[in-house]
Amino acid sequence: MKQSPSEGRIIVGIDVGTSKIVTLIAKIDESVNILGVSEVKSAGIRKGQIVDIEEAVNAINTSIEASERMAGYSVSHVFASIGGSQIDSQNSRGVVAVSTPQGEITPSDLSRVIDAAKAISLPSTREIIHVLPRNYTVDGQEGIKDPIGMSGVRLEVDTHIITANSIAVRNLDKAFSEVGVDVSSYVFNGYASSLAVLSDTERELGVVLVDIGAGTTDISIYTEGSVAYSSVLAIGARHITNDLAIGLRISLESAEKIKVFLSKQASKRVLRPEEDEKTREAKPSDEIDLSSLNLPEEVRKVSYKTLVDGIIRPRMNEIFTMVGIEIKKSGYGGQTPAGLVITGGGALTVGIKDAAKRMLAMPVRVGLPTDLKGIVDEVQTPSYASVVGLLMYGAKNDPGARSGSFGFAMPKLPGSSNKMIKKLFDLIKSFIP
Repeated sequence: MKQSPSEGRIIVGIDVGTSKIVTLIAKIDESVNILGVSEVKSAGIRKGQIVDIEEAVNAINTSIEASERMAGYSVSHVFASIGGSQIDSQNSRGVVAVSTPQGEITPSDLSRVIDAAKAISLPSTREIIHVLPRNYTVDGQEGIKDPIGMSGVRLEVDTHIITANSIAVRNLDKAFSEVGVDVSSYVFNGYASSLAVLSDTERELGVVLVDIGAGTTDISIYTEGSVAYSSVLAIGARHITNDLAIGLRISLESAEKIKVFLSKQASKRVLRPEEDEKTREAKPSDEIDLSSLNLPEEVRKVSYKTLVDGIIRPRMNEIFTMVGIEIKKSGYGGQTPAGLVITGGGALTVGIKDAAKRMLAMPVRVGLPTDLKGIVDEVQTPSYASVVGLLMYGAKNDPGARSGSFGFAMPKLPGSSNKMIKKLFDLIKSFIP
């Protein structure tokens, strides 16, 4: 079964996370049409960085092959997420003279001014992942979003630059090359999620996006329609699972099951903050029956108040206190009237919106990926925000359909033979001048 590029461009996104590796294959026409989805348990990755390359390669390969089978398409190029506390960001300004002073500003002027902004001093251990233009200035006129076609002599740009540790990028490169796919581009997790869940209005007003993964929390702050600050906290939803495991003296697997179970139950027993104490004490059903989970430790009943108020809430308070410190550090605290948008797998944790409102005193909502077609049932959840964002980034930044090595989709072959053919194609191409 082949997928021809003429039917629409094919984009593949792969989110390499601490707890799971997700691959999405989508056809991009007027919208994002999901053709293949696969999620496998992550291995060899901790806090967004590879710690065992062999395990990571096997997990990535399993995820890609499962989505290939569903979509009937052979993957050769991917857009991959990158995260971890090694991510850093800074803002930079570039200035150039317009090449034809009497004429119009051309795309080549834009690329020159962005190159000028990119010329920052970086340690040899770091490399640039993104240079995101925030706004342009033409002859002193500020706040221009797209200067192409305008006349001027001096062109300036304010950019947001996201950098990553070169070693972490090289390890990811090695893992993907061993799987047999090329990485078209690495995309910062927090930026990818923001593309999937934020509205244009929120970006314009100013908003803080918080993507809570298993091992890390990514923060992306928007002001006036573009990213102004990015950072990563080395704490995530797995810390809540650890706390539950320690508090209840159970395994991490059982603690994760209880956490997911509580999140599903939360919608059935929503309590307004002002009613919390009185209502919960008045309710005889404070104990939750866990027998349906069949836990090996044979935990049958636990107190809802003990779990949520005693174990989960203090950890969430800590996460949002750290988010608050980052917002203050960014200097954009007063410029985010649209509030906070929480996404990522951790956004499903019970009571998370209340915790964020209490600690940060700003409007809060949980962000879901929207405007998708095709196989969307399991994708429309906060935990898929990052990988959907990779598809949206690819749709904007992919120069053309990414199919087989010679511009056609290679037929699916058993095992990894198609990867071998792809490598052979690449070898032949390297001899072509």
